[in-house]
Amino acid sequence: MRPIHVVPRRLFLRSTAATAALGLVERTKASAEPELRKDALAAMKKAATYFRSKVARHGGYVYYYSPDLTRRLGEGVAGPEEIWVQPPGTPSVGLAYLAAFEATGDQLYLDAALEAGRALIYGQLQSGGWTASIDFDPRGPRVGQYRSGKGRGRNNSTLDDGISQGAIRFLARLDKALDFKNEKVHEAVQVALDALLAAQFANGAFPQVWTGPVSKQPVIKASYPSYDWRSEGKVKNYWDMYTLNDGLAGTVTATLLDVHAVYDRPKYREAAARLGDFLILAQMPDPQPAWAQQYSYAMHPIWARRFEPAAITGGESQDVMETLITIFRTTVERKYLEPIPRALAYLKKSLLPDGRLARYYELQTNQPLYMTRRSDEYSLTYDDQNLPDHYGWKVESRLEAIEADFQRGRSGDRGQGTGDVKHVSSADAVRMVIAALDDQGRWISTYAGERLVGQPKFKPGEKYISSAVFSQHLQTLRGYVAAGR
Repeated sequence: MRPIHVVPRRLFLRSTAATAALGLVERTKASAEPELRKDALAAMKKAATYFRSKVARHGGYVYYYSPDLTRRLGEGVAGPEEIWVQPPGTPSVGLAYLAAFEATGDQLYLDAALEAGRALIYGQLQSGGWTASIDFDPRGPRVGQYRSGKGRGRNNSTLDDGISQGAIRFLARLDKALDFKNEKVHEAVQVALDALLAAQFANGAFPQVWTGPVSKQPVIKASYPSYDWRSEGKVKNYWDMYTLNDGLAGTVTATLLDVHAVYDRPKYREAAARLGDFLILAQMPDPQPAWAQQYSYAMHPIWARRFEPAAITGGESQDVMETLITIFRTTVERKYLEPIPRALAYLKKSLLPDGRLARYYELQTNQPLYMTRRSDEYSLTYDDQNLPDHYGWKVESRLEAIEADFQRGRSGDRGQGTGDVKHVSSADAVRMVIAALDDQGRWISTYAGERLVGQPKFKPGEKYISSAVFSQHLQTLRGYVAAGR
């Protein structure tokens, strides 16, 4: 079900909350210079006009484009009429337009955002959420069962990689920007939010995928399986079970708190708190008091894909701790901080020699766990040499930042947490962004071998247009413009 590439929680936050940043106070190193602000306004309009009029397809976007716009890429090659929902696709670009509108009041940006919103509404599934892409060709290979009646096939709303979360956050902010008067936008958000709440289990967890309300399951604490987890095999429908993979806890919590701020309805904040209750239940007992990527209904760590074993995970455990701190700051209930000291101590002891964390640690032995690959067959190994390169087997440690944020929270500081992103636009950054804009209104990137979202098959030196770069640069410019208002 999941695309191979992972969209980290920090990218989801950067391409949604940070890109929109509606309602935040901009800070700059100095007061905005009038002439530079004027240049920034002109660059914003030039770039947005090009992106909206030349790059958009049905109001929506994919990840990457060839400079002549003949090649379009999302997670792989996009169909001629296909747009991408997964960040940094359509919702991320839409939020950049909303941020520009908030800073300038220019109707151009709100109109562009509304076009992106209409594209998402077209591809909203009957189950209420979204899948990775939307195909406006009813015969397209990835078309879904859309509420609009234009599609067919699968009805799998997903929380993988921030997909439904990103669409919900953008549409909610668009709803607010339109003063809640656009009936189609407002209805789409409410349908999505009702479906999201119906997909929350009694213990507070969420599945990776839903097609309707989830089934009733017992509320129990996590434990190690009594069976041999190696021979237990892969769970056929792991996506129906309790999922933390790919930063799901953080992105769902951010979404729930965001829509609570937009609509001022306690049920969304309460749903975030219930998710926090699940995170407390999901903490594994000693000797590994951290978290797994996914759990069975019996609350045992389980396999997902062939290269995703039942294990303790370094990445999701960090996301869980950041999420618990966020929920504590919202609820001021200290129970959400209680799991963190034990988890921090355990993860510090588990750091690899290079200071990173393994993606997987073997249950109970705590040995870093990897995979080898021959053809399409994967085998477990403790050796970190010759690993498959399509997956991140090691993750950067954020333990110091998490511990510092935990200490601030415990001392009573209810300020921003580690997952919150504030945008600061300096004059130098604005000048660089303006200088990089070409005569047509494009920011052209050059591939230098770095790992990119979607893993596009670019050659070194190849030129391309990036939706993420557009969103980030528009954000930089509008941050400066807003500071000078």
